[in-house]
Amino acid sequence: MLDHLGVQVADVEASAALYQRVFAPIGLTEAVRFPVGEGVVVGMSGPDGQAAFWFGPARGDETRELHVAFRAPDREAVDAVHAAAVEAGVEVLHEPREWPEYHPGYYAVFLRDPDGHNVEAVHHGG
Repeated sequence: MLDHLGVQVADVEASAALYQRVFAPIGLTEAVRFPVGEGVVVGMSGPDGQAAFWFGPARGDETRELHVAFRAPDREAVDAVHAAAVEAGVEVLHEPREWPEYHPGYYAVFLRDPDGHNVEAVHHGG
């Protein structure tokens, strides 16, 4: 249903670097960047190379918490995202576990990004 998502952040460079580090186990990487005003816009992609998750400079203070979930190929990738987040000093909201209230096999980790957003890596397998 979604083609892409753009998120305005306080520090585009820091957010892009952190997401690329923490979500590397699921193949998230920088696909494109271009200047805009005094800053940059960065497009992140998954293994397909198509920029679908974008960071742009915030025009004001953020007042809402955004939730974004990235699909992981397996539970090991979710665990690897968790390990990378801990190593990077990211706040872990919920350690990896199965969430049967969502559906059987829903295995996820929930993290807090630098702008206070709730980001998740999830595997929908068994």
